[in-house]
Amino acid sequence: MLANWLLLFIYLGAIQGNVSAFNPLNYAKSAARCIATRREPVLQDVLIELKYVEINPDAPNTLLMVHGWPSLWSTWSNQIEEFQHDYHLIVPDLRGFGASTHPGDVGSSGALNDIVGDLVCILQQANVKSVICMGHDWGSSVCYEAARLRPDIVNAVIGIVVPYISAALPFIPIKELTTLFPTLKYQIFFDSQTDIAVVELDQNIRRSVRAVLRTVASPPPNTFLKSNESFLSAWDSVEQIPPVPFFTPAEEDYFVNKYSINGFRNTLYFYSSQNRLLGWELANAQGNNTLSQPVLAIYPKQDPVADWEKAAEIVHSSEYLPNLTVKLLFGAHWPHLENPLKCNNIIREWLQSQP
Repeated sequence: MLANWLLLFIYLGAIQGNVSAFNPLNYAKSAARCIATRREPVLQDVLIELKYVEINPDAPNTLLMVHGWPSLWSTWSNQIEEFQHDYHLIVPDLRGFGASTHPGDVGSSGALNDIVGDLVCILQQANVKSVICMGHDWGSSVCYEAARLRPDIVNAVIGIVVPYISAALPFIPIKELTTLFPTLKYQIFFDSQTDIAVVELDQNIRRSVRAVLRTVASPPPNTFLKSNESFLSAWDSVEQIPPVPFFTPAEEDYFVNKYSINGFRNTLYFYSSQNRLLGWELANAQGNNTLSQPVLAIYPKQDPVADWEKAAEIVHSSEYLPNLTVKLLFGAHWPHLENPLKCNNIIREWLQSQP
């Protein structure tokens, strides 16, 4: 009899666990049709369709959640569950990610200002006048550029992992940064051998996803990210990469399914030296490099990509952010997924401290 009760308890617990687990399929997506610039082979405007999730539109304040690479909207799962009852949430898949389309020119049609234009288009459709922009990885860079380009819309920034890099500094090609940060060599591979990189990434999407989304407790090999000839070769001796530690099986399946739609090619614009230069030239010419908005920067302490606190010092990030708050957090490259309770507490306390 006791054994039967124990089995029933375990069964009910499993049901409860499944009910409470984040399921991206439970969230409906909207679509915004936006004009985008395709620069090559011929300069022209084209229509793209951007997918996004909108939650709690009647809330007075809006959080715009911007993912990086190779994330999707669903990697904000913990923040969605934390803030969906208090804030209006706009959570897009950026151009080229998931089912969001792309102009088709990866090399020169994905500068930061292009992505900011996409976000403004989405916000206009959602009838949103002002936002707090929260970004992770490249999404942080997008949010910083959105605050610089559109201070009329972006009234605060939360940047997770990547610090603000002002265009007042000289343009520096990635290859010149690899002496300080050898784990950036993979970016040279993505930029200079894009076709080969796409074949490598698309060959086994689940393996590619598992290779990137790791934690401190389940890290990648030490040589990962340090090759400019391959992205995944560091994993060659590992027959089966363990599942993504912070995903449920359903979340990982969703992720793999969404990348199976269009593959990785149209997501690699962040690593294009041409896009980086185009974005720098625009910002440098405009010259408004200081962001007056309140900024919360969250840097993970165990990221294998870089020591981001040190990187922020090198680029003098704080000199251009007069209202900056910096927090350090245990975790690798995905602290908002690996350490969600601490991350969410930091974000909530900071939000509550703002006017």
